[in-house]
Amino acid sequence: MKLICVEEHVIDPDVGAATGHLVGAEAPFITGWGSRFVDGQNIADTTRPHVLAPQESARKCLDMGKARLDDMDDAGIDMQVLSYGGFPQLLPAEKAIDLSRAANDKLALAAQAHPTRFAGFAMLPWQEPEAAARELERAVKELGFKGALINGRPGETFLDDPRYSPILAAFDELKVPLYVHPGLPLSAVQAPYYGGFDRELSARLSMFAWGWHNEAGIEVVRMLVAGVFDRFPHLQVISGHWGEMVPFFLQRLEDSIPQEVSGLKRSITQTYREHVYVSPSGMLTLPHFQFIYALMGAERILYSIDYPYQSLDGARAFINGLPISDTEKALIAHGNAEKLLII
Repeated sequence: MKLICVEEHVIDPDVGAATGHLVGAEAPFITGWGSRFVDGQNIADTTRPHVLAPQESARKCLDMGKARLDDMDDAGIDMQVLSYGGFPQLLPAEKAIDLSRAANDKLALAAQAHPTRFAGFAMLPWQEPEAAARELERAVKELGFKGALINGRPGETFLDDPRYSPILAAFDELKVPLYVHPGLPLSAVQAPYYGGFDRELSARLSMFAWGWHNEAGIEVVRMLVAGVFDRFPHLQVISGHWGEMVPFFLQRLEDSIPQEVSGLKRSITQTYREHVYVSPSGMLTLPHFQFIYALMGAERILYSIDYPYQSLDGARAFINGLPISDTEKALIAHGNAEKLLII
């Protein structure tokens, strides 16, 4: 059974160098985290992915060649859809436009060198929506990318802000998906929500333990209740980490915000099921899967490991062991991705 993973990351050194000081200012908890990191060698459970040490994941993120392919082969992964980590939206618009274009060109070369192993999601200059729309069109039509990924908010507001309509319209017209990936929590909430602990604990809580998943979930919730999917009927979103908490509160949202209040054309739950694909991002735990499977069905689940921020341990064993039919396993493992991304 082929295995396609859709949230697998690389980094661009030029984007990192240009944004490093800005990320530190935007999210001070992040600076210097990892002082009490538990190295992967000390983790006894190798049946599911674990978070890699920052230095190790950064090293692996730079590779789009043999070392990455060797890791994929060892884990039984046939293809990765690569996307950039980083926050070009923190930069001045013109610099972000140039850096995004150059980064996309590099990723395209890697995909062209290994067309059966790598595909790509574009990096976009979100702070300039018209330019982002043009870059998405170039990335899809000229470079062969399968959509784009956003790390966190596009700016001070979220994607439901009308200023981002041009780029959402481009996704709608091109019929390619947007991967809404976690990013930095709003600076205004970092200290009151995640402060009060030592630096390491606050950093982890504000990032991959809770904060940036909440941030990515709010992004999708705002798109739902703002009617974004009513206005852009072909827009499809991918939401990792089993939907960034949102699926577990869909019924509560619907009960609390009925259509008489929202003015939406469909219920919140129906809209979510028709416009969102959910992926585990390496959270390979059966209870999460069972809830999402009951809510969404196998047809709306994609597979991902979040490499190399997480290891590839247990990547194939988890899906092989799921208590569903082989036909449904094949949909999750590769069929849904092939259909959505036209692979």
